[in-house]
Amino acid sequence: MEFAIAIPQTYPDPGRIQRFLARADQLSFAAAWSIEQVIGTAPVLESVTTLAYAAGVSSRLRLGVAVLLIAQRNPIDLAKALSSLDVLCKGKLIVGVGLGASTRYYPAYGLTIDGRVSRFRENLEIMKRLWTEDKVTLHGRFSRLDGVPMEPKPAQKPGPPIWFGGHAPAALRRAVELGDGYIGAGSTPMKVFLEDLKQLPPKFPKAKRLYLALGDNLPRLRQWFGAFYGKPEMADQVAVWGSPQKIRDAISRLKDGGVSHILLNPVFEEEEQMERLAQEVLPLLSEVPSRNG
Repeated sequence: MEFAIAIPQTYPDPGRIQRFLARADQLSFAAAWSIEQVIGTAPVLESVTTLAYAAGVSSRLRLGVAVLLIAQRNPIDLAKALSSLDVLCKGKLIVGVGLGASTRYYPAYGLTIDGRVSRFRENLEIMKRLWTEDKVTLHGRFSRLDGVPMEPKPAQKPGPPIWFGGHAPAALRRAVELGDGYIGAGSTPMKVFLEDLKQLPPKFPKAKRLYLALGDNLPRLRQWFGAFYGKPEMADQVAVWGSPQKIRDAISRLKDGGVSHILLNPVFEEEEQMERLAQEVLPLLSEVPSRNG
């Protein structure tokens, strides 16, 4: 099992982010992840831009994003941005993609909900082919490419690993069909997520974002969930807070469920919380064997 840390994107401060990433690089975390929220009232940095900044600060960490709603993005522009990012971080990028549960803002993007799964699949195919082919020709339902080139290619071959998000059974099937791994959203309750995992092959890579807070911080968690999701009550349903032992127990449940990559996501006092996670929680986990091992 490996542990990642979430980059502090909400209520952003460049100096704080720089200190955070530099310190995360020194600790025992394997990766740093960004979160995606383009439209919303909370001040949240754009995910790919944030990772490009992180690539200039961190020398060791892998960098991930969970998840890009690629049906709402231009696949050529996104393929270029992600390929460039993979070059800048020297082949350490993980790309999370998802369809998204809500279609509320489709009109703002000039989109309709008709064929959105087909658009998702087509956009993903375009991105993968631009990463691997000299010139791409594709006459799809939504895009027409005639000998389109794109350089530079990603540092990773054939491209960055694609981890799928989503909760519906069809999303889990797409993850296995088209992806290299699955990452559960932080907004998915633990019990629901562990049930979802039963639909995936045992050896398929699995990850989970875990919103958490060391200490008796439920009111502050509710405040953040209200700002980011518009639902303060979500904190009670999906977050973990309290003692290091309580955080350890929650992570142990994920480990027992077959999860190999845990994205630890404090949402306030991120620098202090990261230090405490590294010093007070992660050492406890080395003492707890998996029931599946």
